Amino acid sequence: MSAEKPYDEQDVDDEIDQDEHFISQDDILEEIIDDGDEPMDEDDGDDDTGASVENNSVQIFPDHRKSVFAVAGHPTQALAASGGEDDLGYIWDITDGEVIVKLTGHTDSVTSIAWSSDGEMVSTGGMDGKIRIWRRVGTENYRTWEFLTELQGPDEVMFLKWHPKGNVLLAGSNDSTVWLWQLPSGNTMQVFAGHTGPVNCGAFTPDGKRIITACADGTLLFWDPRSPTPIFKLSAEDARFDLEGITSLKVNPSSTLAVIGGAVGGVRVVSLSKGEVVGTLGGHTEGESIEAVDFVDIPGVGAAAGVAITGATDGKACVWDLATMRLRATLEHSDAITKLLTHPAPKGYLVVSASADKTLRTWDARTGTLLREHTGHRAPVLDASLGLEGSVVISAGDDGFSLVFTTEAVEED
Repeated sequence: MSAEKPYDEQDVDDEIDQDEHFISQDDILEEIIDDGDEPMDEDDGDDDTGASVENNSVQIFPDHRKSVFAVAGHPTQALAASGGEDDLGYIWDITDGEVIVKLTGHTDSVTSIAWSSDGEMVSTGGMDGKIRIWRRVGTENYRTWEFLTELQGPDEVMFLKWHPKGNVLLAGSNDSTVWLWQLPSGNTMQVFAGHTGPVNCGAFTPDGKRIITACADGTLLFWDPRSPTPIFKLSAEDARFDLEGITSLKVNPSSTLAVIGGAVGGVRVVSLSKGEVVGTLGGHTEGESIEAVDFVDIPGVGAAAGVAITGATDGKACVWDLATMRLRATLEHSDAITKLLTHPAPKGYLVVSASADKTLRTWDARTGTLLREHTGHRAPVLDASLGLEGSVVISAGDDGFSLVFTTEAVEED
């Protein structure tokens, strides 16, 4: 299908914001107010046992009041954006829980939410097929936002991903299409066709030059954003690749390999230069879906291939050395893992896992050691995001709450 506007790498490069300003970890630990209030105790609906739940979060955001499906920490500021079953999104202050702006306009659940790479825009995606974009007003602070535009095309939005360097937005749809837009104009750059089922997951490669997408029918497609024809395709017809549906994926930092998670426990490593399977990882229970994939930075391990971590509904997170395709460590929850997050440098060996067991946990992936358990939810944790250079993790709960936790002990440097 032809695009309304061709992909222009120079446009993307011109939009890179090189003047990012970060709040230090010390600042956030001083600003967060923990007044001892635990409104989680007010909601007994999801607490089947009646037992009290220790809440060691430093901030609570209760405004959704229904399941929170998605959350994203701002790239530089003490802000989070969340979306939920109440058909709403919010931008809110993670230090005090104050609502900065209510993101309205959806007519069904908001299931995806994402900040642009420079944090100047935020996108919400819903089961209603709408993608709505909001933009910061002015340059003095991040307290005022305006509605920019609504993007239409998908049937039901499955995921949203911004380009790592510019204002280009990628979306996967339940109707097997993949959409690419230029912002702030809202012009459609490309509509990719070739999948045969809901496009569950997709991403730009970290170098920003390519796109990878995968669908529930088990097809993986690798794209040049400027062309509607894929560079390569892998599907269930290739017996070595057959995953009986794809549920998650992640590309390594050097943009050379992708780790693909399947619906029944299989994991494949794919060379993006060759377009073929180069490894099979078998640490998860057969029949359990791979819900999350990420890469961790362990000095001296993984070489250029990297170290991957895969999380599944079997409650395991497996850490893999992709240079040898060997399992290094297994991290465990008592229920399904729903999200995996890796800290930015210099602590890229720290991993946060979120689970349907109502907890999040921070691990040292070098040794598989559990460092902290983050508790307070009374129902499964459906999503999570790091904020402020990894000093906090923000959760999205099926209980209607978003919680903010410090990922490491306050007294640690």
